[in-house]
Amino acid sequence: MSDPPGPDLGVYVHWPYCARICPYCDFNVYRARGREAEAADLASAIVADLEAQASLTGPRRLVSVFFGGGTPSLMDPAWAAQIVAAARRLWTPAPDLEVSLEANPTDAEAQRFAAFAAAGVNRLSLGLQALDDAALKFLGRNHDAGEGRRAAEAAARAFPRLSLDLIYARPGQTAQAWAAELRQAADLGAEHLSPYQLTIETGTAFDRAVRRGVFTPPAEGLAADLYETTQATLEALGFEVYEVSNHALGPPARSRHNLVYWTGADYVGAGPGAHGRLTLEGLRTATAAADRPADYIRRVAETGLGFSASDPLTPVEAAEERLLAGLRILPGVPFADLAALGLSAAHPAVRHLVDLGLLAGDPLRLRATAAGRRVLDRLTAELATA
Repeated sequence: MSDPPGPDLGVYVHWPYCARICPYCDFNVYRARGREAEAADLASAIVADLEAQASLTGPRRLVSVFFGGGTPSLMDPAWAAQIVAAARRLWTPAPDLEVSLEANPTDAEAQRFAAFAAAGVNRLSLGLQALDDAALKFLGRNHDAGEGRRAAEAAARAFPRLSLDLIYARPGQTAQAWAAELRQAADLGAEHLSPYQLTIETGTAFDRAVRRGVFTPPAEGLAADLYETTQATLEALGFEVYEVSNHALGPPARSRHNLVYWTGADYVGAGPGAHGRLTLEGLRTATAAADRPADYIRRVAETGLGFSASDPLTPVEAAEERLLAGLRILPGVPFADLAALGLSAAHPAVRHLVDLGLLAGDPLRLRATAAGRRVLDRLTAELATA
């Protein structure tokens, strides 16, 4: 059977409820307590939204479904099964379809891993964040290090693929302690590790705490040392860096859904606040759903679709997105995708950055070197305005 027409497709499902709101989080999240009836309505609305969006996309090959949040491991596994079944029915699933779910490591949630696996989830992304009780308390997490280890071991048994998220550049953290923590995490059975530098986002509880002088983030030099420690430690353990903050034990262990984003593929966004990127009538189109769960549910009931905005991107906007996302991965971005920005191997700004050792001297693709990935924000800003 031939592949369906149109580019490959990913599906992102946003489940916005959390048991508690972490102080560093700036995502579209809401406390779960007291929202049980709304959550059931939301699950039904997400299925209806997917059905409506499938009528817009037409036949596509489905390569990934990702449940993010929020804390999607709080949802009823039966709802996850319904959403996965709908996605598989609406689009043609790839033989190696990846179905990922983000989870927290509390014992209560870990007890439901088998039910999520039965619902079709084959990759768990576990928000471990730290393996130190003091650090977990600082981060506002509702699990301790022991729960984290037990959850990771249970997830490794329940799912074919396991990824662990970790946060570094915490106050008082040393490179030696961080390297030891990474080695401990690698011993828990995961084939994918995502270490993220703690970022103080505007408007979060941590932002207010920093402005009040409650704590001071690590200096830029120490944060850079921790980044280098991450690369060296994980490389020695066999984890290849394939994106700035993502490391995998070989290509099959890479996050297929995240590669949808980084390679500029299409993806449906469903759920409160979810964003999507779809090729509609030949144009790269941005979609954005209503943020509040009640507004999203009502919009789906009234219009069939959950997104409140659908805007075709200009060629420059589309090229800027390709630049920002594509430079994060080792292969980079084909210059052909950046034509609207005027970037090429011969562009003076590109040649200058190649001379500085921040870009590879590739005639066909814009690729950051290891040195360039260390200063990626600055590098992409310079290229976007070149």
